[in-house]
This record gives sequence, structure tokens and C-alpha cells, in this order.
Amino acid sequence: MGCTITGWGKALPQLTVTNDDLAKLVETNDEWIVERTGIRRRHVATTETTTSLASQAGAAALEKAGLQPADVDLLICMTITPDAIIPSQACLVKAEMGLENAVAFDLNAACSGCIFGTDVASAMMEASMAGSGSSRNSIRNALVIGVDCLSRIVDWTDRATCVLFGDGAGAAVLSWRPQQPGILASYLRNIDDSQLYLACDTVYDSSTFPFGQGGAPAPVAVIAGLEAPENSGDAFNPFISMQGQKVFKFAATAMAEAVDEVCQRAGVSLDDVACIVPHQANERIIRFAAKKMGVDMDRFQVSIEEVGNTSASSVLMALADALDSGKAQPGDKVILVGFGAGLTYGSLLFQV
Repeated sequence: MGCTITGWGKALPQLTVTNDDLAKLVETNDEWIVERTGIRRRHVATTETTTSLASQAGAAALEKAGLQPADVDLLICMTITPDAIIPSQACLVKAEMGLENAVAFDLNAACSGCIFGTDVASAMMEASMAGSGSSRNSIRNALVIGVDCLSRIVDWTDRATCVLFGDGAGAAVLSWRPQQPGILASYLRNIDDSQLYLACDTVYDSSTFPFGQGGAPAPVAVIAGLEAPENSGDAFNPFISMQGQKVFKFAATAMAEAVDEVCQRAGVSLDDVACIVPHQANERIIRFAAKKMGVDMDRFQVSIEEVGNTSASSVLMALADALDSGKAQPGDKVILVGFGAGLTYGSLLFQV
């Protein structure tokens, strides 16, 4: 209560890649992709970076909130494709945006990042405003940015995955407004992805490593204790690998559970929720979950047609679309819900 979303924004790379463009790279076609995913085009970063996209989305959110860079006390960047390991992506964005007073760090919850990061920021804000005096950093305004350039880790010869993903950034400003309802409840959960339904190995240069067997990092399958997982064998794989049917089943169930749980925690009926903003992974997943929940599709914000799956940026980008279009209006109750690798999922309910 009191932690309110006061600004929002998004940023997309200039290059648009259509389904017809992908049909020149792999054996596929527009009809096949649209029928199975709802995606018609996605944006791919060629000159943009994770830092530049995040900074653009963050600046738009600050402008919407009527704030200056110096007003930001906390910055959390949610990403799986940072421009560097150190300094963190948040530190790079902090410097780029001139957020001189912000404490900055990264958070990785894959496609659930928007939910996890926003909840962490709101919890830190509420703790700092709970009368603890000088024992904590004072956080009156927080900026959360979900950003990913998935084109860096997509195998563009694999038609099962390359049609799904795109690049982009979404941002939101959280401000302390004690007289406003703000964020009413959240729900976060992890279940172990023991069979690696979603995975991607990290690329390290170990050419100068003087110890062990060549110093090469172990494939994630080995770390997870799998001898020959369906999706990647036992080989090192620097690209996103996914078992589509398993992910679909998990995602639809997770969405329905997360929406139900966050409503119960907030003491709110689902009938009182004006808009549900889900992770934009696949339109069929959203439709399946909507049917499972008994909710009309017109109450969901669906933006996937134009952007594809943009991972950690997905929910906040879709939220910006919902707020800018008037699908979510002042006074409305809105649910954000995400799911992703890990396996992670969660939801957040707030009043605009």
C-alpha cells in the first residue's frame, strides 16, 4: 500500500523483422508462425545495446512520472542479456541516465523478471518508509527496467526458437504515495526445471585458464545432473533451447495459479480486475490460460503480434501499451503476471 506506479515507458530497436524475413532464413512461413504464436514481427537490435534501450525506456518512464534523474533513489535492471557482467547492467544504465542518487543492481528471473524486480523494489520502498528512520536507505522513487536483446542468444538457424524472440525494454517508476492504494499484493514462486525445459549456457573465454581440463565451463546440462537432456544433449549450447510443449503446459497452469493467488492475497475478486497484463510468450498460452480462468480475452493486454517474446522486458512493455491505450485507466485494478526459465512465475496486483 502506498507504492504506486506513476510512470511507464518502452523502447524498441529500429529494425523490424517480419515472418516473411525469417522465411528466407529457415523453413517456415507467416501463416505457420501466426497460427502457432500470434507473432507477425519482432524488433532486432543492430546498432542499439541493452544499455541504450534500457535508458530510452527509463527516460520515457521518468518523463511520464514528472521526475528528474536526481529524484531516483533505486534502479533495478531485470535482464538475461546484459552488455557486461561487471559493471552490472544497472550500473551502466545509471551512468548513462545520470541517476546520481540511485542505488543500482541487476536481477535475473528470466521472463518473470518484471514481476520479481517490481516486487523487490516495492518491498524495499515499503521497508524504507515504515518508520525505520535512518537505519535504511530512503527510497521514495524507484525505477525498474526490464530489458533484453535476445537476438544475441537466439540460434537463427533453429526455426523452433528463432520465430519467437525479439529485443526491447520496458520501464516503470514506483513512487511512495501513502494516500493511494498502489500495489495491493504479489505472488512469487519457483519450481525446479530439473529437465531443462528452458536453458542457455553462459559463454566464458577460458583460453588463459591454467587449471583443470582446459578450463572450459561445464554445460548447464552437466551442472543440472542430466546426461542427455532432450533439448541439448550433453554439448555446450550458447543459444536458447526450449522444449515447447513442456513450457506451454507449465506456463498456462502457472498463469492461472498466479492470478488466482494474487487475488486471494489482495482480497479482490477477479471480476473486479479490469486488465490482466501477461508475459507475451505466445498468444496461444494466453488464450489457453484465459479459458482456464474463465476470463474474456478482451480483458487481457496482448502485444505479442508486434514484438514477439522479449523476456524480461515483456510485461512492462505490455503494461505501457495498456496504459497508453486506455485499456487500463486511473482507478482500475490491474494484474501483471509472468513466467519463465528457472522455472519462475509470479504476479502483482495494483490499482492505477
